[in-house]
Amino acid sequence: MNREQKAATIEAIADQLSKAEAVIAVDHSGLDVAATEKLRRKLREGEARLRVVKNTLTERAADQAGVGELKEVLKGPTALAFAFGDPVAAAKAIAAQRRETEKPTFKGGLLAGRLIGPEELERLAKLPSRDVLYGQLVGIVAHPLSGLARTLNGLLGGLAVALGQLREQKEAAAGQG
Repeated sequence: MNREQKAATIEAIADQLSKAEAVIAVDHSGLDVAATEKLRRKLREGEARLRVVKNTLTERAADQAGVGELKEVLKGPTALAFAFGDPVAAAKAIAAQRRETEKPTFKGGLLAGRLIGPEELERLAKLPSRDVLYGQLVGIVAHPLSGLARTLNGLLGGLAVALGQLREQKEAAAGQG
């Protein structure tokens, strides 16, 4: 790789580092080509990309993107998963691949601009996806609203019955008088 290619690679990585919701560093050693491609497909489904680049180039890109703390996890064979969508989906894809092949292992990463360790990534992989959490939130918000609607409907129905009875009483009184 010549100097211009290195500069272009550093620029591309820095761009991805600045745009990603999360960056997950994994040790990809021992992961064969077929397993790597399978992981890449899973990550793409969750709006994430896997990139294997020399640590020295990634360190320069991290400095350029203002996320120098990422350099702490750049030791040994490292692949970076850039999550541009739901970070949980990316962590889940990596964890699913590891359950099948025992590779890759979490090294650490960045989430919301903060360095996180492998333990936090394991917990992240166990969380429900963003879509599931949104669905749960809608259910929580909708439940009291539907209860309120039922209560109001019952009150209006009761008011209609009471008004109907009042009208009947007035008509009966007018008919007697």
